[in-house]
Amino acid sequence: MLRRATLLLLLLAATLGGCSGPFRPQRPAWRTHAENACIAQRRVQPTEFIALANELEGPGICGLTRPFKVTALQGGAVAFNSTATLDCPMVAELESWVADTVQPAAQARFGQRVVRIDSMGSYACRGMNNQSGAQLSEHSFGNALDIGGFMLEDGRKITLVSDWWRGEEQTRAFLMDVHRGSCAHFSTVLSPGSNAFHYNHIHVDLAQHGRSRTICKPAPEETLPPPDQSPLVAMRNARPMAGEETDNDTTGRPPAAAFDGGDSLGPINAPDAPLPPRRYDPDDLTSTIRRR
Repeated sequence: MLRRATLLLLLLAATLGGCSGPFRPQRPAWRTHAENACIAQRRVQPTEFIALANELEGPGICGLTRPFKVTALQGGAVAFNSTATLDCPMVAELESWVADTVQPAAQARFGQRVVRIDSMGSYACRGMNNQSGAQLSEHSFGNALDIGGFMLEDGRKITLVSDWWRGEEQTRAFLMDVHRGSCAHFSTVLSPGSNAFHYNHIHVDLAQHGRSRTICKPAPEETLPPPDQSPLVAMRNARPMAGEETDNDTTGRPPAAAFDGGDSLGPINAPDAPLPPRRYDPDDLTSTIRRR
Protein backbone atom coordinates (compact mmCIF):
# COMPACT_ATOMS: atom_id res chain seq x y z
CA MET A 1 0.00 0.00 0.00
CA LEU A 2 2.80 2.39 0.92
CA ARG A 3 4.61 1.58 -2.31
CA ARG A 4 1.49 2.35 -4.35
CA ALA A 5 1.01 5.67 -2.57
CA THR A 6 4.64 6.61 -3.20
CA LEU A 7 4.26 5.81 -6.90
CA LEU A 8 1.13 7.94 -7.13
CA LEU A 9 2.93 10.86 -5.49
CA LEU A 10 5.79 10.56 -7.95
CA LEU A 11 3.41 10.55 -10.91
CA LEU A 12 1.58 13.56 -9.52
CA ALA A 13 4.85 15.44 -9.05
CA ALA A 14 5.84 14.71 -12.62
CA THR A 15 2.49 15.99 -13.91
CA LEU A 16 2.54 19.17 -11.84
CA GLY A 17 6.21 19.78 -12.46
CA GLY A 18 5.70 20.30 -16.19
CA CYS A 19 8.94 21.51 -17.67
CA SER A 20 10.88 21.44 -14.42
CA GLY A 21 12.13 18.53 -12.37
CA PRO A 22 13.77 15.22 -13.20
CA PHE A 23 11.00 14.06 -15.58
CA ARG A 24 11.41 16.85 -18.11
CA PRO A 25 11.63 15.46 -21.68
CA GLN A 26 14.84 16.25 -23.49
CA ARG A 27 15.21 17.98 -26.84
CA PRO A 28 16.91 15.62 -29.35
CA ALA A 29 20.66 16.08 -29.14
CA TRP A 30 21.14 16.34 -32.90
CA ARG A 31 19.40 19.71 -32.94
CA THR A 32 21.86 21.25 -30.47
CA HIS A 33 24.76 19.63 -32.34
CA ALA A 34 23.52 21.19 -35.60
CA GLU A 35 23.26 24.64 -34.01
CA ASN A 36 26.72 24.44 -32.44
CA ALA A 37 28.33 23.09 -35.61
CA CYS A 38 26.83 25.91 -37.67
CA ILE A 39 28.24 28.53 -35.31
CA ALA A 40 31.63 26.80 -35.12
CA GLN A 41 31.80 26.81 -38.92
CA ARG A 42 31.03 30.56 -38.88
CA ARG A 43 28.13 30.12 -41.24
CA VAL A 44 26.43 33.01 -39.44
CA GLN A 45 28.23 36.06 -38.09
CA PRO A 46 26.40 38.16 -35.47
CA THR A 47 25.70 41.71 -36.64
CA GLU A 48 23.39 44.52 -35.64
CA PHE A 49 20.72 42.73 -37.71
CA ILE A 50 21.44 39.16 -36.55
CA ALA A 51 21.91 38.93 -32.79
CA LEU A 52 22.76 35.80 -30.79
CA ALA A 53 20.22 35.45 -27.96
CA ASN A 54 19.82 33.43 -24.77
CA GLU A 55 18.73 29.80 -24.90
CA LEU A 56 15.01 29.17 -25.24
CA GLU A 57 13.97 26.25 -23.03
CA GLY A 58 10.55 24.73 -23.41
CA PRO A 59 7.74 24.31 -23.04
CA GLY A 60 8.66 20.65 -23.15
CA ILE A 61 11.21 19.86 -25.86
CA CYS A 62 10.48 23.06 -27.77
CA GLY A 63 13.19 25.70 -27.95
CA LEU A 64 16.66 26.50 -29.25
CA THR A 65 20.10 26.26 -27.66
CA ARG A 66 21.69 29.11 -29.64
CA PRO A 67 18.84 31.20 -31.09
CA PHE A 68 19.31 34.23 -33.29
CA LYS A 69 17.06 37.28 -33.37
CA VAL A 70 16.97 38.41 -36.99
CA THR A 71 15.68 41.76 -38.22
CA ALA A 72 17.33 41.76 -41.67
CA LEU A 73 19.43 39.69 -44.06
CA GLN A 74 22.15 40.59 -46.55
CA GLY A 75 23.84 43.02 -44.19
CA GLY A 76 20.61 44.94 -43.60
CA ALA A 77 19.64 45.25 -47.27
CA VAL A 78 16.64 42.91 -46.93
CA ALA A 79 14.57 43.64 -43.84
CA PHE A 80 12.01 41.48 -42.06
CA ASN A 81 8.66 43.06 -41.22
CA SER A 82 9.11 41.71 -37.67
CA THR A 83 11.92 40.11 -35.69
CA ALA A 84 12.33 36.42 -36.50
CA THR A 85 13.71 33.89 -34.01
CA LEU A 86 15.63 31.22 -35.92
CA ASP A 87 18.40 28.66 -35.47
CA CYS A 88 21.81 29.10 -37.06
CA PRO A 89 21.35 26.65 -39.98
CA MET A 90 18.11 28.36 -40.95
CA VAL A 91 19.65 31.84 -40.92
CA ALA A 92 22.58 30.66 -43.04
CA GLU A 93 20.32 29.00 -45.61
CA LEU A 94 18.02 32.02 -45.80
CA GLU A 95 21.00 34.22 -46.60
CA SER A 96 21.98 31.92 -49.49
CA TRP A 97 18.38 31.65 -50.68
CA VAL A 98 17.96 35.41 -50.90
CA ALA A 99 21.23 35.81 -52.81
CA ASP A 100 20.78 32.81 -55.16
CA THR A 101 17.02 32.79 -55.74
CA VAL A 102 15.06 35.82 -54.59
CA GLN A 103 17.21 38.67 -55.86
CA PRO A 104 18.02 37.19 -59.30
CA ALA A 105 14.31 36.50 -59.86
CA ALA A 106 13.34 40.04 -58.82
CA GLN A 107 15.99 41.59 -61.04
CA ALA A 108 14.91 39.50 -64.01
CA ARG A 109 11.18 40.11 -63.60
CA PHE A 110 11.10 43.69 -62.30
CA GLY A 111 14.53 45.21 -62.86
CA GLN A 112 14.91 45.87 -59.12
CA ARG A 113 15.69 44.15 -55.83
CA VAL A 114 13.59 42.87 -52.95
CA VAL A 115 14.08 45.05 -49.87
CA ARG A 116 11.71 43.35 -47.41
CA ILE A 117 10.44 39.88 -46.60
CA ASP A 118 7.09 39.72 -44.85
CA SER A 119 7.26 36.88 -42.34
CA MET A 120 4.15 35.20 -40.97
CA GLY A 121 5.93 33.17 -38.30
CA SER A 122 9.27 31.82 -37.11
CA TYR A 123 9.78 30.19 -33.68
CA ALA A 124 6.57 28.90 -32.09
CA CYS A 125 5.99 25.88 -29.86
CA ARG A 126 3.08 24.33 -31.76
CA GLY A 127 1.91 21.37 -33.73
CA MET A 128 1.98 21.16 -37.51
CA ASN A 129 -0.52 23.52 -39.11
CA ASN A 130 -1.43 24.73 -35.61
CA GLN A 131 -3.49 21.57 -35.15
CA SER A 132 -4.15 20.21 -31.67
CA GLY A 133 -2.56 16.80 -31.12
CA ALA A 134 -0.39 17.03 -34.23
CA GLN A 135 3.32 16.29 -34.35
CA LEU A 136 5.53 19.22 -33.46
CA SER A 137 6.26 21.60 -36.30
CA GLU A 138 9.82 22.62 -37.18
CA HIS A 139 8.70 26.05 -35.99
CA SER A 140 8.97 24.59 -32.48
CA PHE A 141 12.75 24.56 -32.91
CA GLY A 142 13.28 27.79 -34.84
CA ASN A 143 14.01 25.67 -37.90
CA ALA A 144 11.29 27.10 -40.16
CA LEU A 145 9.96 30.35 -41.60
CA ASP A 146 6.59 31.25 -43.11
CA ILE A 147 6.78 33.88 -45.85
CA GLY A 148 3.69 35.88 -46.74
CA GLY A 149 5.17 38.25 -49.30
CA PHE A 150 7.89 40.60 -50.48
CA MET A 151 8.39 44.31 -51.05
CA LEU A 152 10.40 45.75 -53.96
CA GLU A 153 12.62 48.82 -54.02
CA ASP A 154 9.87 51.01 -55.47
CA GLY A 155 7.53 50.09 -52.61
CA ARG A 156 5.46 47.58 -54.56
CA LYS A 157 4.16 44.70 -52.40
CA ILE A 158 3.84 41.15 -53.65
CA THR A 159 1.69 38.83 -51.53
CA LEU A 160 1.20 35.09 -51.80
CA VAL A 161 -2.51 35.29 -50.99
CA SER A 162 -3.23 37.70 -53.86
CA ASP A 163 -0.53 37.16 -56.45
CA TRP A 164 0.11 33.41 -56.49
CA TRP A 165 -3.11 32.72 -58.41
CA ARG A 166 -4.26 36.14 -59.62
CA GLY A 167 -1.14 38.25 -60.06
CA GLU A 168 -0.09 39.68 -63.40
CA GLU A 169 2.18 37.54 -65.57
CA GLN A 170 5.62 38.65 -64.35
CA THR A 171 4.53 38.73 -60.70
CA ARG A 172 3.22 35.16 -60.85
CA ALA A 173 6.38 34.10 -62.66
CA PHE A 174 8.48 35.68 -59.90
CA LEU A 175 6.65 33.67 -57.23
CA MET A 176 6.96 30.47 -59.28
CA ASP A 177 10.70 31.16 -59.66
CA VAL A 178 11.02 31.71 -55.90
CA HIS A 179 9.13 28.50 -55.14
CA ARG A 180 11.24 26.44 -57.54
CA GLY A 181 14.49 27.92 -56.22
CA SER A 182 13.42 27.33 -52.62
CA CYS A 183 13.31 23.59 -53.28
CA ALA A 184 17.05 23.70 -53.97
CA HIS A 185 17.78 25.28 -50.58
CA PHE A 186 15.33 23.79 -48.06
CA SER A 187 14.23 20.25 -47.24
CA THR A 188 10.56 21.24 -46.96
CA VAL A 189 8.81 23.80 -49.16
CA LEU A 190 5.02 24.16 -48.98
CA SER A 191 3.39 26.90 -51.04
CA PRO A 192 -0.18 27.75 -52.04
CA GLY A 193 -1.69 24.72 -53.69
CA SER A 194 0.15 22.25 -51.44
CA ASN A 195 -2.77 22.03 -49.00
CA ALA A 196 -5.46 24.22 -47.48
CA PHE A 197 -3.20 25.40 -44.65
CA HIS A 198 -0.70 27.11 -46.94
CA TYR A 199 -3.03 29.15 -49.13
CA ASN A 200 -1.39 32.45 -48.11
CA HIS A 201 2.30 31.72 -47.52
CA ILE A 202 5.38 29.70 -48.38
CA HIS A 203 6.63 27.48 -45.55
CA VAL A 204 10.33 26.59 -45.69
CA ASP A 205 12.29 24.49 -43.20
CA LEU A 206 15.35 22.27 -42.78
CA ALA A 207 13.67 19.18 -41.33
CA GLN A 208 15.45 15.85 -41.65
CA HIS A 209 13.31 13.53 -43.79
CA GLY A 210 15.41 10.40 -43.59
CA ARG A 211 16.26 9.11 -47.04
CA SER A 212 13.91 11.40 -48.96
CA ARG A 213 15.68 14.44 -50.36
CA THR A 214 13.04 17.14 -50.39
CA ILE A 215 9.35 17.68 -49.83
CA CYS A 216 8.43 20.31 -52.40
CA LYS A 217 4.73 21.01 -52.97
CA PRO A 218 3.13 21.85 -55.30
CA ALA A 219 5.32 20.50 -58.06
CA PRO A 220 7.44 23.40 -59.34
CA GLU A 221 6.39 24.99 -62.61
CA GLU A 222 8.75 25.99 -65.35
CA THR A 223 8.28 29.63 -66.28
CA LEU A 224 8.91 31.46 -69.51
CA PRO A 225 11.95 33.73 -69.40
CA PRO A 226 11.17 37.42 -69.03
CA PRO A 227 10.90 39.35 -72.27
CA ASP A 228 14.09 41.02 -73.45
CA GLN A 229 12.68 44.34 -72.38
CA SER A 230 9.54 43.86 -70.31
CA PRO A 231 7.61 47.05 -69.49
CA LEU A 232 8.58 46.83 -65.82
CA VAL A 233 12.28 46.44 -66.56
CA ALA A 234 12.17 49.06 -69.30
CA MET A 235 10.62 51.61 -66.94
CA ARG A 236 13.25 50.84 -64.32
CA ASN A 237 16.18 51.16 -66.71
CA ALA A 238 14.95 54.11 -68.75
CA ARG A 239 17.14 57.18 -68.67
CA PRO A 240 15.48 60.26 -67.13
CA MET A 241 14.48 63.08 -69.45
CA ALA A 242 16.14 66.45 -69.12
CA GLY A 243 15.08 68.14 -65.91
CA GLU A 244 13.49 65.00 -64.51
CA GLU A 245 14.45 63.93 -61.03
CA THR A 246 15.44 60.83 -60.90
CA ASP A 247 7.67 38.33 -36.05
CA ASN A 248 7.40 35.26 -32.46
CA ASP A 249 4.45 33.33 -32.47
CA THR A 250 4.80 31.94 -28.95
CA THR A 251 1.38 32.72 -27.51
CA GLY A 252 -1.22 30.16 -26.57
CA ARG A 253 -1.06 26.82 -24.81
CA PRO A 254 1.87 24.60 -25.86
CA PRO A 255 0.96 21.38 -27.70
CA ALA A 256 0.94 18.05 -25.90
CA ALA A 257 3.58 16.77 -28.31
CA ALA A 258 6.10 19.07 -26.62
CA PHE A 259 5.99 16.89 -23.51
CA ASP A 260 6.11 13.39 -24.93
CA GLY A 261 9.92 13.26 -24.94
CA GLY A 262 10.10 12.12 -28.54
CA ASP A 263 10.99 13.72 -31.82
CA SER A 264 9.26 12.11 -34.76
CA LEU A 265 10.82 14.56 -37.18
CA GLY A 266 14.45 13.58 -36.62
CA PRO A 267 16.30 10.34 -37.37
CA ILE A 268 17.42 8.09 -34.55
CA ASN A 269 21.09 8.31 -35.42
CA ALA A 270 21.37 11.79 -36.89
CA PRO A 271 24.86 13.21 -37.56
CA ASP A 272 26.37 15.74 -35.24
CA ALA A 273 26.89 18.27 -38.00
CA PRO A 274 24.09 19.62 -40.19
CA LEU A 275 23.60 17.99 -43.53
CA PRO A 276 24.40 20.02 -46.66
CA PRO A 277 21.40 21.69 -48.28
CA ARG A 278 19.31 19.23 -50.21
CA ARG A 279 19.06 19.88 -53.90
CA TYR A 280 15.77 19.66 -55.71
CA ASP A 281 15.33 16.65 -57.99
CA PRO A 282 12.30 17.01 -60.31
CA ASP A 283 12.10 13.22 -60.58
CA ASP A 284 11.78 12.80 -56.80
CA LEU A 285 8.29 14.21 -56.15
CA THR A 286 6.60 10.98 -55.09
CA SER A 287 7.23 11.16 -51.36
CA THR A 288 4.12 11.46 -49.27
CA ILE A 289 3.76 14.93 -47.82
CA ARG A 290 3.72 15.38 -44.09
CA ARG A 291 1.81 18.53 -43.35
CA ARG A 292 3.82 21.31 -41.81
